[in-house]
Amino acid sequence: MHWLAWHLPPIEATTGPATGSVIGLPPAAQGWWALRFTPRVALVDEALLLEVSGTERLWGGRAALQSLLRDHAPPGPETLEGGPLWASAPTALQALALLRLQRQGRPVPRRLPHDLPVATLSALRPHAQALQQLGCRTWGAVRALPRAGVARRFGAEPLAALDRAWGDAPHGLDWITLPEQFALELELPALAESAPALLWAGQRLLDALQGWLRARHQGVQALELAWRHDLRRIDGVDLPPWQSLTLRTAEPLQGMAHLRRLLAERLAHQRLAAPVSRLALRSLQTAPMPQASADLLPPQPGDAGAGQGEPWHQFVERLSARLGADSLRVPRSQADHRPECMQQWQPALAARAAPPAPAQDCTLAPLLPPWLVRPPRPLALRGSRPCLHGQPLRLLDGPQRVETGWWEAAADLNDDESDVQVSAHNGAQDGGSALVRRDYFVAHNPAAGTVWVFRDRATGGWFLQGVYG
Repeated sequence: MHWLAWHLPPIEATTGPATGSVIGLPPAAQGWWALRFTPRVALVDEALLLEVSGTERLWGGRAALQSLLRDHAPPGPETLEGGPLWASAPTALQALALLRLQRQGRPVPRRLPHDLPVATLSALRPHAQALQQLGCRTWGAVRALPRAGVARRFGAEPLAALDRAWGDAPHGLDWITLPEQFALELELPALAESAPALLWAGQRLLDALQGWLRARHQGVQALELAWRHDLRRIDGVDLPPWQSLTLRTAEPLQGMAHLRRLLAERLAHQRLAAPVSRLALRSLQTAPMPQASADLLPPQPGDAGAGQGEPWHQFVERLSARLGADSLRVPRSQADHRPECMQQWQPALAARAAPPAPAQDCTLAPLLPPWLVRPPRPLALRGSRPCLHGQPLRLLDGPQRVETGWWEAAADLNDDESDVQVSAHNGAQDGGSALVRRDYFVAHNPAAGTVWVFRDRATGGWFLQGVYG
């Protein structure tokens, strides 16, 4: 077996950006990130213990796995040669003892585990002074004492711990397991009165969310950040106990950089009703995260990286969070034969979430001009010929008949039959949502060029619908 021990960052070492307030995650949540590399992760005292003998080959060997763990471990206040404190050994208690020696800056003994100091084993710490009086300063010296005498004087636990440390007895540990849904709360030791303070605490929760997602091979698409007000009333007005906001993404995400940007944009426009004492983050929607296959060959110099730049959907989400969902719009095709209704401008986020419009076989497609006149412009008549810019139009192609919108006219008929006639006439002029009966033509004159016109069959009037250029 091969065990790794990682020192958990103490809560008092993590301070807020402005107030120096202390914020810490529950110890179990601090170990979620390691479940991505091995399912055998446990908390023992101040350390996170990982048994990795069964997964080393999956990550390219022992050295490669240890390098990955150093790279992905959350940053802590204590470092060794620029990285987090780690120790490895054949048993969990030996790894924990070596980790404690590293924290104290003491060298590793030559004979392991015999020469490990008594103080590095938790079961021997309460008896360290008595053992020192007996001349026992190392694990090996204690184990050399008569077992019956040690048990009578110090109890059975020191001997049992030594047996587990040598690997002579099984070591039962409570393995960390992941909850089915991510839901984590943070008690803020100092009240947060501004969005930046709330954002900093929210980033701590996002770090825990990332570890949970990676361990479950999931990506998040929707999450809720909620904060608890410290006051119940302000100026005689009752306050809700919780206030919240929801973040949604177009695609499942494991990286937190985009979510941090979205959260920063949303909180920048959020006004706190009262000082905040507690923060909660909950996943609302997750989906399996597809794993990208690595290239067989190494990248060549000059190759453009596929991941360079910000993905389009992330840019849309970030800009919508900054400007407002209704401020960023995109065109979306509609299943409608009326030219003015073939596309609608919708909020970009809503358009991505909605299913695509069904394809339709539009007989007008070859005739559609690149520019539509909205609303359709009435044309004067010279005799029976429509005129534009004072000159008669010569009809080049047509007619192409369009008769649609009957379902909306039928709905209007239930309200007022007279309204149908008015809306039908107006629909020919401004693209209204009623029955249209039109004959389309491609027309031309020297002053206007080539244009697209139609004759409204209900009124006999002519209208300019589009321009070809």
